[in-house]
Amino acid sequence: MIYARFVFPSLLDFAMKYEELTNLRAKMIPAARGVVLEVGIGSGLNLPFYSSSVTKLYALEPSPELLTKARTRSSRAPFPIEWLNTAAELIHLPDSSVDTVVVTWSLCSMHDPGAALGEMNRVLRPDGRLIFIEHGLSPDAGVQSWQNRLTPVWRRLAGGCHLNRKMDDLIRSAGFSIATLEAAYIPGPRPLTYTYAGTGTRT
Repeated sequence: MIYARFVFPSLLDFAMKYEELTNLRAKMIPAARGVVLEVGIGSGLNLPFYSSSVTKLYALEPSPELLTKARTRSSRAPFPIEWLNTAAELIHLPDSSVDTVVVTWSLCSMHDPGAALGEMNRVLRPDGRLIFIEHGLSPDAGVQSWQNRLTPVWRRLAGGCHLNRKMDDLIRSAGFSIATLEAAYIPGPRPLTYTYAGTGTRT
């Protein structure tokens, strides 16, 4: 409990400032438009990359400790933010109420990512856009083997994070059509760094 509440949030905040992750944020997040729902805002590291095209942000994060860090980073945001301290599997927003859903490095640690993606699909407008950056299952059999071996231990140390979820399949199975996708390793240990970055729409 002490590790989860007081140690892990600071470790996560530090790790997610890695240069390659920041570069991906800078590439993907400015495409968000209108009313945005960010699912798993964490410590708020995406906030500086939202453009003036955002009119409102719903910031969802189940961890109170990470949400506190995100609030601190939000002081200069040029748009209103509504904070949602809840799990992604039950999003308390009306159907078809947001223009953009953003989810970055969060599906790996959700208890039920399929249900969470179903909720994201539900709240997204028919002409809206999903923006995602996630790490997950490698296409290489040797790396997959290590991902499967490491995941039971890794998820205990890393807030429930699974290394072996095939993110594009999860997204499609929740009713999204993937419009763009770049999937590749970023620098670092291969079991941890196979990354899916792209956009999707409701089918």
